[in-house]
Amino acid sequence: MTRFKEQYDRDGYVIAENMFSIEEVAAFKQEIRDTLAKVEEREGSGKHFTHGVYVGLALQSEMFRKLAADSRIAAVLREVIGDQVLFLSDKVVAKDASKDFASPWHQDWPYWKGSNKVSVWIALDDAFPENGCLKMVPGSHRSAVDHVNPDDASEGFVSRLRPEDIDESKVVAIPAKAGTAVIFHDLTFHASYPNVTGKDRWALISTYKDAREPDPEYGWANPIQVVG
Repeated sequence: MTRFKEQYDRDGYVIAENMFSIEEVAAFKQEIRDTLAKVEEREGSGKHFTHGVYVGLALQSEMFRKLAADSRIAAVLREVIGDQVLFLSDKVVAKDASKDFASPWHQDWPYWKGSNKVSVWIALDDAFPENGCLKMVPGSHRSAVDHVNPDDASEGFVSRLRPEDIDESKVVAIPAKAGTAVIFHDLTFHASYPNVTGKDRWALISTYKDAREPDPEYGWANPIQVVG
């Protein structure tokens, strides 16, 4: 497992291929559909799945509460975070024919600040450049960079890096088979390609932290002890 720690410290991300089976990710997608249908029935439509994103699955679903502390995720997080791992929140990002936009370059840290967090991005469909897989800049996680809030921000990305902050020669595409997890630091420069296929490219993204690190109170958090 030392290979994960070494790569994470060097590049700001690691890839755990085939962490989950095809059958498991199919069940995750179905549970997301069922959960969103229940939320819509209970609270009304249009409010909770803006731009193909829904935050807080573990608040609604026992399957996702269990997944937050899954031993396969915990094994990697124990290495990159340590022996006190705390789950904070999760979300689905569901790209399809109607939500095909690219995600702009950004760091996650400006959205929450406080201690550095770790995201676990799980491909629920095969992801490749044509349907919107991740892309990253290895080694970009050393420090926070000022973000801008463009007047024409769309798809909910109100905070993003400037084009001049990105060295395109260092950008790496991160194709991932369904069930693969990409674990990355919240300062790692990342974005995604547009989905031009007209087909699903869903991902589940969960956020974790070192439980020993102090943080502000996060209204969006649903803390679950994972390791420790």
